[in-house]
Amino acid sequence: MAAATRVIVTQGLSAPTAVIAREAGVANGSLFTYFETKTDLFNQLYLELKAGMATAALEGLPVEAELREQLFHIWSNWMGWAVANPEKRRALAQLGVSEEMTPATRAAGGQTLAGIRELLERCHANGAMREASMGFFGATMNSLADTTMDFMIQDPANADKHCKLGFAALWRVIG
Repeated sequence: MAAATRVIVTQGLSAPTAVIAREAGVANGSLFTYFETKTDLFNQLYLELKAGMATAALEGLPVEAELREQLFHIWSNWMGWAVANPEKRRALAQLGVSEEMTPATRAAGGQTLAGIRELLERCHANGAMREASMGFFGATMNSLADTTMDFMIQDPANADKHCKLGFAALWRVIG
């Protein structure tokens, strides 16, 4: 999975499985011992990356805290995951827009985010964007998140500041 992540980042989703196998240090045919097809490999990688991101975001969530504090906790953890795992973030972004992801994989990926989705639905229902569709709400949040992650990675000395400013902007939009 780590090799597939690195190859996706450097060569994209069209990279041959032989390149992934070489990066993993195994024979090309060995990949097919674990995955029937390249699509199966990519779908499994998508699920693994989504689960890792969700687990990191939810780690230590203060369930009794106010909604804003809970969302900031998830935001901070999510930003931390992205900064610590830039290759995983980039691979997940490519896989997320790929036609290779099956509806079942997308649904399973969504299930890994169930705890986060519930919190976002509460923010949506009670916030300034309650008239917007949940899709528009999520896209707005993801755009602010991507910008924040980019600045945190490009300017690590001010990563904490960028994280807090990104969240402040998000909260002003959705709060």
